[in-house]
Amino acid sequence: MTYLTKPRLHHPTLETNKVGYTRRDYEGKISTLCAGCGHDSISAAIIQACWELDIQPHRIAKLSGIGCSSKTPDYFLGASHGFNTVHGRMPSVLTGANLANRDLLYLGVSGDGDSASIGLGQFAHAMRRGVRMAYIVENNGVYGLTKGQFSATADQGSKSKKGVINSDSPVDLVAMALQLGATYVGRSFSGNKAQLVPLIKGAMAHGGAAFIDVISPCVAFNNHPGSTKSYDYVREHNESVSRIDFITPRSEITIEHVPGEVVDVRQHDGSLLRLRSLHTDYDPTDRHAAMSFMQAHQARGEVVTGLLYVDPLATDLHTSFNTSTTPLNAFDASQLCPGIPALDRINASLR
Repeated sequence: MTYLTKPRLHHPTLETNKVGYTRRDYEGKISTLCAGCGHDSISAAIIQACWELDIQPHRIAKLSGIGCSSKTPDYFLGASHGFNTVHGRMPSVLTGANLANRDLLYLGVSGDGDSASIGLGQFAHAMRRGVRMAYIVENNGVYGLTKGQFSATADQGSKSKKGVINSDSPVDLVAMALQLGATYVGRSFSGNKAQLVPLIKGAMAHGGAAFIDVISPCVAFNNHPGSTKSYDYVREHNESVSRIDFITPRSEITIEHVPGEVVDVRQHDGSLLRLRSLHTDYDPTDRHAAMSFMQAHQARGEVVTGLLYVDPLATDLHTSFNTSTTPLNAFDASQLCPGIPALDRINASLR
């Protein structure tokens, strides 16, 4: 079997960003997913976000696990660093890469099976340790590669394509991320690019553990009446908390003073998240209020989307470990191994 590849030639009039790249430069190979798969829409949103952020592709490291979702990094950022790990182990491999080279921007792509089942412990520890990354879960509620069994995120009472009713309680990765200490938490829908692109931009610029759960309907096995992860269900039950704008430090910044409607959050790199609240009493900087709000709407069968929580003073794993500002992979052998006398002093201090 052969696959078509995209031509490398670009039309000379294609628009370039501030670092000289066209949007095509952030694309990858041609997708082999089912036509209409929500995952392809997420790939398009990632491409658009990185292009608008003016990020040089070689500064991004994309990592994934196993599943339909974890195939998608092949379809975007073809000129970036990439590594496909084993099932559920993306967070730990990304953590190791991050500790070795803190200068890269890390993008972790996973699925509901990859993160909420075999990789649940990995997900939990990456969030609580504050690994600086944009962690995106492409959530369709089923195992698409193995013919549509319920995943751990399938809602209780939802129906499979074969008519089977799910009796298990779902794992809510957004609620877990909030509880475990993630400092940027959002949920979106693959069919809402206007919301998803600024969410991804904010996550990429965030200084700590950023998590986005993206409901992404599986057109082959989970896009039918009775599914709570279908296109129709999410569109009919979507409850957005805010409209989001992302403003880079290089752009002129203007502030709108509208009490109760606009919240401006300055991130560590100088970028600005502007949240126009659709619920005037919603505070995106209150972790506990965000959890209560989400759970109250979930009980009504509503899917809450938008930037649910952000900590503008976020720190990351390097801050906790007090690591060198110079990436560890830039040290030579004499710096990494200071010799027997230094090791003897360290061992003596541990006795």
